[in-house]
Amino acid sequence: MATRIRLQRHGKKGNAFFHIVAADSRAKRDGKFIEKLGVYNPNTNPATIDINFDKTLNWVQVGAEMSDTARAILSYKGVLYKNHLLNGVKKGALTADQVEAKFATWLAEKDAKIAGKVSGLAKNADADKTARLKAEADANAARVAAIEAKNAPVVEEVVEEVAEVEATEEAAPEATEEATEAPAEEAGDAEATAE
Repeated sequence: MATRIRLQRHGKKGNAFFHIVAADSRAKRDGKFIEKLGVYNPNTNPATIDINFDKTLNWVQVGAEMSDTARAILSYKGVLYKNHLLNGVKKGALTADQVEAKFATWLAEKDAKIAGKVSGLAKNADADKTARLKAEADANAARVAAIEAKNAPVVEEVVEEVAEVEATEEAAPEATEEATEAPAEEAGDAEATAE
């Protein structure tokens, strides 16, 4: 029986996450497995990988084969590097203390890279948000300027029309006074003729 470390797909369509398992190579992808080693969620940025380091290292040391994706994940988490260092102890090239020191420095560097990526993503998100807000403000200012430019000739025409109306209103009271006097005179003429 060949044992493989591989992924089992779970989750909804378009939103998958995976269990990392040790399974018989003849078993179905999402079928029977020997032991669950961890979880991999590629939907987050950076991807969330939670594995049981000791169990996974034990399976790698006893010769479990790995799928390509599982190999990449285990390399990212340092399982393969730790296995490499422990093989150096078996050959007499390193001591256990040297292995722990090398692995601790590697782990610290890896954590610093991940923290740098997370902070970089946060900075990029903030910069993107400010750029979008500035672009929106510029677009609003351009829209307001276009509306003002469109309405400016109408305002001038309205001012001219108001001036004309005011001029006619100044002349209109004289005409209305004459118009009111004329009917009164006509009414007086009509009374005289009636008598």
